[in-house]
Amino acid sequence: MKSKFISGGMVLLLSALPVVVSAAPMGYKNSWMVMGDFSKTYQEMAINYASTANDAFGVSVSAMQTDNSASKQQNIEAVYTRKLARWNLPSAQANIWFIGGLGSTTGNTFEGSKAMASPGLQVDYETTRFYSMASARVYAAQGATSNITTARLGASFYEVNYDEPQPWLVIEARRMTFVSNQYEFTPMLRVIHNRYFVEAGANLNGQLRFNLMYNY
Repeated sequence: MKSKFISGGMVLLLSALPVVVSAAPMGYKNSWMVMGDFSKTYQEMAINYASTANDAFGVSVSAMQTDNSASKQQNIEAVYTRKLARWNLPSAQANIWFIGGLGSTTGNTFEGSKAMASPGLQVDYETTRFYSMASARVYAAQGATSNITTARLGASFYEVNYDEPQPWLVIEARRMTFVSNQYEFTPMLRVIHNRYFVEAGANLNGQLRFNLMYNY
């Protein structure tokens, strides 16, 4: 009888825990994560494997170009992700992440291939109904250095159970110095599940944007 009471209590406790949307750039231990980001000026496909609860190793292929397609750059990297800190609050979560890559870059604004390093940081805070994130990453290569700075705010339309998809409205401000010194603002509709999310929208110039993540 006592065993049944404990089991029932655990079920109630677990069901009461908040369902927090994951803004993490890596999954749980021993999981694989596939990520994609596609727009006119930036495209990326990446995959990583979480060897521990705090560390993930992967590869990334990305490309940047200006609005008029006059300048283009392509990057291939081995990427390491590290969870530097996490705060589990009663109904929220906050994280600090290091994301860094080593690889090479090519482009039509310089000759040949250049060695490249891309250190960066991401900070995020999320609840079941609110999401915020800020990140900065430098793509450093001799004579071809650029950086990407991003800030995001998101809000969900309503609460869901853990195993149900949830729609969100996300607004992103992003500056890619290779493309422009101006910030690009993009509202997107996000649908997130416990293993995936997809995002679709368009920036203020009407350029389409599509993002995806799948964790398994």
